[in-house]
Parts: sequence; C-alpha cells; structure tokens
Amino acid sequence: MQKEFKPFEEKGIDINKQYKSYDNQLIKKPFDKKETDAYTKCRVVLMNGIESASNIALHEMARHTTDYDIKKTLAMIRRAEQQQQIAVNWLNPPDQTVLETTITFEQLAVDLTANVARNEPNLEAKKVYDFGLLEDFDHLLRYSYLLKMVEGEDAADLLQGKTELKNGRLTWEEHRHPYDTMMQHYNRIDDIKTKLNAITVTSAEQQTMFYYREHGNAYKETLARQLYAEIAEIEEQHVTQYECLFDASWTMLERLCLIQVNEAYNYFSCMQTETDERIKKIWEENYYMELEHLRIASDLLKNMEGNDIHSLIPYSISPLIVLEPNKEYINQVIRETVDLRPYDMKFVPKDQLPKDWPSSAYMEHVRGTGFPSQFITDKVKREWKMAA
Repeated sequence: MQKEFKPFEEKGIDINKQYKSYDNQLIKKPFDKKETDAYTKCRVVLMNGIESASNIALHEMARHTTDYDIKKTLAMIRRAEQQQQIAVNWLNPPDQTVLETTITFEQLAVDLTANVARNEPNLEAKKVYDFGLLEDFDHLLRYSYLLKMVEGEDAADLLQGKTELKNGRLTWEEHRHPYDTMMQHYNRIDDIKTKLNAITVTSAEQQTMFYYREHGNAYKETLARQLYAEIAEIEEQHVTQYECLFDASWTMLERLCLIQVNEAYNYFSCMQTETDERIKKIWEENYYMELEHLRIASDLLKNMEGNDIHSLIPYSISPLIVLEPNKEYINQVIRETVDLRPYDMKFVPKDQLPKDWPSSAYMEHVRGTGFPSQFITDKVKREWKMAA
C-alpha cells in the first residue's frame, strides 16, 4: 500500500474524455449487500458524500461570480463530477433498506471520524472530531435498536465485527442550542491534512444530514420517523461544528483547488485499501479524473489570481484516510471525554457548566414528552432484552 498521496506526479484523464453514456459506461452492477465487505460499503457512502458536497459547492461558486470563464470551468468539472456521484451512488443495491444503509452511514461516521481524529495535527480540531465521534457512535446503537424493532435484523451482522455497539454520549443528551455548536477555525498556515480532514468530515456529515431528512419518512412507525428527525437535527449540529473549522479567508478559487485535491486524495485512499477489485477500478478511474480537475482548477487559480498551486498544496500528503476498526481508540475517547460538553467554543465537563448554559433550556424545549432515542432504548430493554 502506498502511504503518501502525491497529486502532481501523475497525469489525469482529459476532461473531454470523462463524460459517459448511460449504459454500462456509467451505471455499474450494484454490490451484493450480503457478501460485500462492510468497509467497501462505507467507502461507497463516503465518496458519494464527497462528490455530492463538491457539486453543491461548485454550484454555489457559480452563483457568486459574473466571470463566464470561471462559470464555464466550473460547469465542465461539475458535469463530470455529477456523473461520478451517480456511478458511485448507484453501486448501492435496490434490496438494501433505508435502515441498512443508515447503519453503514453511522459505521462510516464512527470509523472515518476516528481515523481523522487520530491523524489530526491541530489539537483543537482533534477535540471537535473526538466530540462528534462519540455522538455518531451512540447514533449507531440507537439505529441498531430500531433495525431490530422494525426489520428484525441484527446490526452486528452488518458491521461484521469491525465496529462495536455500545453507548457513546447518549443521544438524548446531545441536543444543543445553536450557539453551542460554534467552534474555532483553523488558520491558513495549518497543515494540509487539517484542511482536507475538515472538508472530508463535513462532506460526510452533510450527506448523512440530508439522507436522514429525506429518508426518515420511509417508515410508517411513528417512533422510527421521530428517531430519524431527532438524529437528523443532531447531524445538522455536527455539520455546523465541522464547517466552523474552515478558514473563511480562502478565495473562491483557492477553495476550489482544496475541494479538488481532497476528492483526489480520498479516491487515492480508497484505492489503497479497497478489497473488491471491481470497485477498486472505479476508485482508480475517478482518481485520475480528479487529477485533471485539480490541474484545471490550478490553472484557473494561476491565471485569475496569480497564485501558484504549490503555495497552497504540498507535493506530498500523508497519512491517508483508512477505514479500519478503531475499538481501542473509541473506548479511550469514551473514558476521557464522554462527560464533556461544548460551551463558549470550548469543551468543559458537564458538572462545570454555568447555570445559564444555553443548551439546557434548548434541550428542555425540544424534549416534549420525551426523546425518541430514549423511548426506543426503553422499549428494547423491556421487549428484546438487548443491552442498552
């Protein structure tokens, strides 16, 4: 396995040769949900999220410029990337239920965030990832209860022993006032890994937020619909806290370059660890497509702003994103940080929070007759005798 990503050493695929027809060029055979490795499923979710976030960002950029040379370039890249997103997302099989996909979303959130946190050079950013990690870890458990209740399936079978099912920071204790989701941003001089980590995790969490908002109505059970609504709101909190990490002083074209190099970096990471040779070829092709997108973006940066891409992105980036079991690390984070809460852009023990902590009143306001995550846990304890 190559351990370093070197984005300027290889040549990408010409942009005009990237567009595909809708037959077997674009739409590939879905994976087998029973036979496929859990982390292959996670990589499909990850890269769909990375591509979706890029597409949204490039549309936003086009709406904030009157320069048609920039608009044309963005449109060229965006068209290729929307096809990439479809090719990746269509790898999900039609017999995979919303809840089964949800378990993969949360497994990705846990092991992606753990990997990022373990390799984050900015200690303040690491605290933010560790904090969010324990909440997604608990979401995995609550959805596993729902899976058992609604579909009679054991989430442990889907996780394949790679990720544990146990309490993190309890979901019903995660609801926060918007002010308490604010975090300090990194600085322009910080390590490239810090910048790419922020883009990667924010993209993944944004996709999760959208998925729960759009698919939580797929079940007729009121409690299932309520749980998706509850966790969708917490995912919105996560997107807010992660996007706060970004340094907003980047120009539009600098941001474009960072997004493109991050896509290439993540596809390269997937290539190095993928066990399914058929899907590995998809990661490889998309990687070379992204190298060309980065080259185009870097030319735009130089021509429009007079900025050299190498002042922004180094010749070598490491370590890679690796999806692997993180059980020991997660248990350590639970022991050391489960009682921390956010206040004034810091994390403090909950017994040291001020009496007027904004999230206390907010939590009481949204509680109603009780949180769905609590109701599901109580029901499982009572009827299924599962650990809770």
